[in-house]
Amino acid sequence: MKIACLSGKGGAGKTFAAVNLAAVAGECCYVDCDVEEPNGRLFLKPEGLETLPVSTLLPEFDGSLCTGCKKCVDFCRFHALVYVKGKPMVFSEVCHSCGGCSLVCPAGAVREEPRAVGVLELGRHGDITVITGVLNPGEASGTPLIREAVRQARGLSILDCPPGSACPVMESAMDADFCLLVAEPTAFGLHNFKMVYELASLLGKKCGVLINKQDAPYGPLEDFCREAGLPILERIPFDREAAECIAAGEIAAEKLPRYRELFTRLLGKIGGGL
Repeated sequence: MKIACLSGKGGAGKTFAAVNLAAVAGECCYVDCDVEEPNGRLFLKPEGLETLPVSTLLPEFDGSLCTGCKKCVDFCRFHALVYVKGKPMVFSEVCHSCGGCSLVCPAGAVREEPRAVGVLELGRHGDITVITGVLNPGEASGTPLIREAVRQARGLSILDCPPGSACPVMESAMDADFCLLVAEPTAFGLHNFKMVYELASLLGKKCGVLINKQDAPYGPLEDFCREAGLPILERIPFDREAAECIAAGEIAAEKLPRYRELFTRLLGKIGGGL
């Protein structure tokens, strides 16, 4: 079972939710798919780290074989290839490593070479297997790294997705059995929450809502969830003790009994909804 924790914006509490769910789940796997800025490891502090390099394939062109037919350029739907000075040139930032250019080349002038995009850090926090994707600086897309991180997950897995609703989020949540949507009860939070809910709906995922940092019910969010048939599974108030745990790099469910009860209850509701 894979549970994806999503939020439409940064700072809503997605990592807080994911880390605490993992802490009460017992034997499980926590996967940090926020590869541009992974911070679950700041709380889980995994031990016995192993590093697994992750590469993607990038086309290279043999000028001595290329006939200039431009079939590779015409085939590339991502516009990652152009024909310049008698040979194709690749823009690595937008290449999706689909391999199509090598398949359509009639002269066999295209070969694919691995190019490192980042690493996976694998470690343990008690019963939790911690998988952290770390994207190399300057890389335009983390989707190949996210794909490999999710592939490494086993058993009950908590997927800490990137913020927003773009391609990396879709890659993170694509294989999830349930999407926990972490909502911030503000006008800005609701705007982005609607976008991530639309993505989860397009993927056909079962969803539930965790409202974080709530000092009072926010009417527009409550109305939207009711109209969309979205169950609000739990609510987390502003809490000084929880904030102190976060600031100290500690896990609230391991320090505060009421948070262990809340996230145990939340995990039970998610499991009961499948």
